[in-house]
Amino acid sequence: MGNKYNRVLLKLSGEALLGEQGHGIDADILSEYAKEIQSIQEAGVQVSVVIGGGNIFRGVKGATQGMDRVQGDYMGMLATMINSMALQDALEQIGVQTRLMSAIRMEAIAEPYIRRRAVRHLEKGRVVIFGAGTGNPYFTTDTAGSLRAIEIEADVILKGTRVDGIFDSDPEKNGDAQKFDVITGDDVLKRRLEVMDLTAFTLCRENQTPIIVFNMNKNGNLKKIVVDGKDVGTTVVWE
Repeated sequence: MGNKYNRVLLKLSGEALLGEQGHGIDADILSEYAKEIQSIQEAGVQVSVVIGGGNIFRGVKGATQGMDRVQGDYMGMLATMINSMALQDALEQIGVQTRLMSAIRMEAIAEPYIRRRAVRHLEKGRVVIFGAGTGNPYFTTDTAGSLRAIEIEADVILKGTRVDGIFDSDPEKNGDAQKFDVITGDDVLKRRLEVMDLTAFTLCRENQTPIIVFNMNKNGNLKKIVVDGKDVGTTVVWE
């Protein structure tokens, strides 16, 4: 097909959907993300997506103070489903066929996650959105993204952020922060760089799954990486 990658998992943060708002979902950002995904799906790339729930859950976090951790984690999983449904709607409004699959059974709004069915949807050209994390407490959506990527045998995990890649310090706080074009997984651990949580990172290392961290808010970046094979963002490689 000529694309750099044929099957990808795109990991998005819920916070990215906030935009300039203090809570909820920015419709303009959601629409832009849908168009970016459409641009690679139309090029023949098999696309799956995991999206966090921080924009929803952050608004109720005060209510979870002192709450049982397991209960709070399940609330977070439900928040990811709200974002997943919003992204599904945005994609379908521009004519992209999607399937939403949930790790927690909720048949009225999503299919249960079944690996073989997910792969079949991808092969048919549908964008598959994985909601509700792993379905288990104590695991983040980063871990869910890594797990699903490995299960569906994705070529790469694309972590869409609001900065241009991985830096030696926080570029939003330090104007002199240095960006890495390529970095080894061992270097990430030694420098204690916050790419994704340790469980997710370990899964990727054990399965030699490459990770690319890039700025999702720059139009065209996703297509440059996946279709054109350009060096955008930072690539994490394994030795």
